Amino acid sequence: MKIKFLIPLAIGILLLAVAGCRVYSLSGASIEGKNINIHQLENRARNVVPSLSANLTEKIRRRILSQTGLQPVTIDDADYDITGQITTYEVTVTGAQGVQVATKNRLTIAVQITFKNRLNEKADFSQSFTRFSDFNASQMLQSVEAALIEDIGNQLADDIFNKAFVNW
Repeated sequence: MKIKFLIPLAIGILLLAVAGCRVYSLSGASIEGKNINIHQLENRARNVVPSLSANLTEKIRRRILSQTGLQPVTIDDADYDITGQITTYEVTVTGAQGVQVATKNRLTIAVQITFKNRLNEKADFSQSFTRFSDFNASQMLQSVEAALIEDIGNQLADDIFNKAFVNW
């Protein structure tokens, strides 16, 4: 009786394992490829923070690699290829008290990303992603900048990952 139950169970597990070798899903992501080339983002924003390009590139790289199991490569014919540029890094006033006193400022960062899927060209895209974070106008940007970039960078990395691999 036990053998009759174990044979179909073993066959079912084997079929799932074989099917899982081709396409697998983590966090709702469907990944068919094996490797990805994530290029360093170019910083073309009017205001340039020297570490921003490396910081955002690393956030995107970590998010994708940790959720997909893809291998990072630097070859031109990788299964997936991400290039991009930072197009906006600006601080604007978002809240005011009276006529002349700012109460809130906003740091906005935008990146233009080009994603190539060499296994499915229909999944290719070129899109701008923009995120922001507000801070009190009484604070100097330099004192909160690292935390703001961390927050915005995580949001951008999530947006790019979702567009490339989850297709929400």
